[in-house]
Amino acid sequence: MVERCCLAVVRVLVLQAAWALSGGQVRYSVPEEAKAGTVVGRLAQDLGLEAGEAEARRLRLVAPGRRASVEVSGASGALLVSSRLDREELCGKSAPCALRLEVLLERPLRVFHVQLEVTDINDNAPVFPAARKNLSLSENSPPGFPFPLEGASDADIGANAQLTYTLSPSEHFSLDLQKSNDGNIEPELVLTKSLDRETIPVHRLVLTASDGGRPSLSGTMELVIYVLDTNDNRPQFNQSVYKVQLPESAAVGTLLTRVNATDADEGQNSELTYTVTNFIPPSGKDVISINPNTGDILLTGALDFEEAKVFNFRIEASDKGTPPLSGHCKVVLEVLDVNDNAPEVWVTSLSVPVPEDASLGTVVALLSVSDRDSGENGRVRCWVWPASPFGLEATFAGSYSLVLREALDRERVSEYEVEVRAEDGGAPALRASRGLRVPVSDVNDNAPSFAQAVYTVLARENNAAGAELARLWARDPDEAANGRVSYSVWDGGLGLGGGGGAAGSSSGGSGWRPASSYVSVDAESGRLWALQPLDYEELQVLQFEVRAVDAGEPPLSGNATVQLFVLDENDNAPALLPAAGSAAEAGGAAAAEAALALAGAGSESGTLWAWAAWGAPAGQVVAKIRAVDADSGYNAWLRYELWEPRGKGPFRVGLYSGEVSTARALDEADGPRQRLLIVVRDHGEPARSATATLSVSLLEAAEAALAAGSSSSSSSLAAVSRSAAGVELGAGAASAATNVWLVVAICAVSSLFLLAVVLYGASRWAPRAAVLSAPGPTTLVCASEVGSWSYSQRHSRSLCVADGAAKSDLMVFSPNFPPPPPAPAAKDAQPEPSALLDTVSGIAVFAFTIMKSMLIVIGDILIPCLQIDV
Repeated sequence: MVERCCLAVVRVLVLQAAWALSGGQVRYSVPEEAKAGTVVGRLAQDLGLEAGEAEARRLRLVAPGRRASVEVSGASGALLVSSRLDREELCGKSAPCALRLEVLLERPLRVFHVQLEVTDINDNAPVFPAARKNLSLSENSPPGFPFPLEGASDADIGANAQLTYTLSPSEHFSLDLQKSNDGNIEPELVLTKSLDRETIPVHRLVLTASDGGRPSLSGTMELVIYVLDTNDNRPQFNQSVYKVQLPESAAVGTLLTRVNATDADEGQNSELTYTVTNFIPPSGKDVISINPNTGDILLTGALDFEEAKVFNFRIEASDKGTPPLSGHCKVVLEVLDVNDNAPEVWVTSLSVPVPEDASLGTVVALLSVSDRDSGENGRVRCWVWPASPFGLEATFAGSYSLVLREALDRERVSEYEVEVRAEDGGAPALRASRGLRVPVSDVNDNAPSFAQAVYTVLARENNAAGAELARLWARDPDEAANGRVSYSVWDGGLGLGGGGGAAGSSSGGSGWRPASSYVSVDAESGRLWALQPLDYEELQVLQFEVRAVDAGEPPLSGNATVQLFVLDENDNAPALLPAAGSAAEAGGAAAAEAALALAGAGSESGTLWAWAAWGAPAGQVVAKIRAVDADSGYNAWLRYELWEPRGKGPFRVGLYSGEVSTARALDEADGPRQRLLIVVRDHGEPARSATATLSVSLLEAAEAALAAGSSSSSSSLAAVSRSAAGVELGAGAASAATNVWLVVAICAVSSLFLLAVVLYGASRWAPRAAVLSAPGPTTLVCASEVGSWSYSQRHSRSLCVADGAAKSDLMVFSPNFPPPPPAPAAKDAQPEPSALLDTVSGIAVFAFTIMKSMLIVIGDILIPCLQIDV
């Protein structure tokens, strides 16, 4: 600063001297960038003005056309720097830089010329046209190749503008300085070493320009040198072999892998395209495809491990350079097996039908089992469902025999649906099955079997010949001829008739008649029909067997017992017994025949006689009307009605006893004789009747006693036991005999009844094993006017409880038990429940038959006694 002040003083002195020499022009010099207020010179003093004169004469500076950047101080008259002085702005590159100023002074007006020179200082650094310069060089450019550069510029002048250049260190480039015609230095960039873009794609250098000022200023420019690529590198895959494992169940579109190749070049030289050039096996063309841009290998077809286990592909990557370069890799696709194949079961041989008596171990079918998978997926396990009666036996790998393990029964199962199942060892396991239909052929190993061991058939008498009585059916579970059944009646039947005789015996004792004379059975349908009309009075129960025989070889047969019960119809009118005298003369058989003759002759009968004493009190029995009806039950239940005289007569008749007694005391006004018309009716539908005429003679008491005595002495015990008197009179001796016979009869009947009850209980509660649990046959309901009974096995026996012929008024029923099922034979011979039951039932039937016969005999004995008047 001191130096600058000294210089200013010197310059002022010089200017003053110059002023004097130049004849009035003042020259000043000031360095650029001088601060505002810097005194350039004492203008008033240099112009020779006195102190205070400059202000008084208005000394001022005039700078036409430009900003002077200097001013004149009004007080001191000094020339001062008023604003920044920039030589480069004022004069540019011109040298020297002189500013011409005019100074005005008034009173008087005078003009002074002042020249101000602005000197240069090194205040500007060199400046390049751009802070960064981008250059491009081909990587195949030869060493020594020059590349001109644009130099820097410096706004200063002189030494401050003299530039020198330097380059940052580089093994590939150097700086060559060339001097131009105008004396300026021009830098050139020279390639000293070959370039490799793949090694260094961009070189960054700094070019520095320095001026000659003191201190020196410098400027820099960055050189960015881009190495241009040439197609000098082949594409390279990151793997030479790509190994891929994919399950055969992979879906189409699955990404196998992505191959990746790189090219050290750039631009189109590094743009790659992927293609598949080789397929092993050739079928791989349909299996994969590759994306030419990304290298993604996709599955385009279904994989099948059983057809191809490994695929080999060669992949080529080509760039787009000129000429194009390519690289290769190998892709190995290994297909993994999955359990996608179910086992297969094939029937190679089938031997059907199988006889039901085939031995165990018989081979029914041969089968082959396979699985296309491998390993555990191809290991197959086989079995049969259902597990019986067949089984599988492995013969060798993949072959099996279907053999018989249990005995067959065609009647139980006629055909088997067998399923051979196979399962592999995969996860999850796959299964397959093969159905076999194995029919069983029949052998004749079953005899015909009836649904019931005993059939109870009810038939009304007087049926038409050929009428169907029942239908029998025997089941034979065999088939064809072995199951075709024919029926026949076995002529060993047992019949019970009205006289208690053998089968088919009539009341006249015509002898035994075979069951085939009464009924017949259709050989094919089993229809049971009557050969002739049945008569209850002749035959009440017919028991016979029906045999069923099949057509097998050898034929087998089965039997069933048929109990045919004849149901009574009201086809007989009541018959009056003949008078006592006529009965005494004829035998018991004649009396019965007479009674039947009367029944068949019509409703009229002969006149009966009786005696009554005048004065007899009311209620005294004078006679008893006796009648018999060949029918049974309600049809034989008789009632007695007084038909004439009607009104209030002297006599009345017991409704069911037939006793004729006095309705009031008799007197002479009743006359010597009373004629009574008595009607005997049964309870059948429609009812049948007979009439009896009783003539009652009214006598004195002595005459009546005499008539009764003669009548009783003429009768004998034998006659009473064989016939019934029309009218009897009571006596003291007869009453005593009657009591004795009543006691004997009651004891006999009670004993037989007790025996029958015991035998019935034994047959009822005998051990039946499975019989009690088996379902019974259809129950037959027997109905009549006096009630109904639901039993299927019925035994009817006749019992006489009155004088005359036997009566079927006592009905004994056996309970309905189903036939026992067949049971295996035991080691010890024991009677079967059914045999025991039949034996006890036979004994019971026999006991009832004996009891019936005794009752008939007792009735024949007691009937005459019961006729005595009470």
